[in-house]
Amino acid sequence: MKLKFMKYRKLSYWIAGALILLSVLSLIFRGLNYGIDFAGGISMEVTPVSADYTIDKMRSDLAQFNPELQSVGDNGAILVRVGLHKGATDAEQNARVAEIKEILGNNVEYSQVQIVGPKIGDELVRGGILAILFSFILMSVYVWVRYRGGYAIGSFISLCLDFVIMFGFFSITGLEFNQTAIAVILMGVGYSINDKVVNYDRIEENIKKYHKMPMDDLIDLSVNEMMRRTIMTGVSTILAMVALFLFGGPALRDFSIAMTFAVVMGTFTSIYISNVILYHFNLRDDSITNGK
Repeated sequence: MKLKFMKYRKLSYWIAGALILLSVLSLIFRGLNYGIDFAGGISMEVTPVSADYTIDKMRSDLAQFNPELQSVGDNGAILVRVGLHKGATDAEQNARVAEIKEILGNNVEYSQVQIVGPKIGDELVRGGILAILFSFILMSVYVWVRYRGGYAIGSFISLCLDFVIMFGFFSITGLEFNQTAIAVILMGVGYSINDKVVNYDRIEENIKKYHKMPMDDLIDLSVNEMMRRTIMTGVSTILAMVALFLFGGPALRDFSIAMTFAVVMGTFTSIYISNVILYHFNLRDDSITNGK
């Protein structure tokens, strides 16, 4: 059975418009939930003195601070990260460290205690933004060099959409926005671009084979031919994320949720947004002009 994707191309515009609107409004009025990396906070590496004092017990004891706990190394060490409100003074930071040490008591030994101040957080934010902008520019250059005409425009518009929606997702869901989140955004957009390139290559091949086929039927044919590959790639990635969500612990839970959304989003923008934009161009003329 051949699915008629282009039949719902107008609906895809409404869905894309709604996602962009929700993302922009959420970013303006709600903003991002900056993690310790960006907002500042306390980072401690501790080692329980007894096997009875587990990471779950430690998380329960520190629940009032909403901590991030992660096992590190092979010696049972645990990384404890606690956020502070933006603009916290040195006195408040030192007081929070004292509170945590009082709660943990003699149950742990301390390997290191670090305080990430607002200044360092701001520097990390700038570094993260520069990384995203640099990646966006490089991907845009690649798209423009790889394609021409409608293909380039379709890829570029969907690339912009991918970035906006990914930022909107973190804002709407309230997932912590940290250095891991930046990695997820770049990985998700990279996955999406790869999917678009594969779809576009198949459309280019079919344009050469079916000279008189209507453009909407040709795009539908191309997408259907690639559907098995798209489903297998997407499902295998999502299954890996489900495993991380179930067994990776709290440290990887946000990563798995965001990456799953990135796969779904990338598939949607590849099948609909980038391909639907092609419908409005005379690709056969473009192929002749570019010698394809």
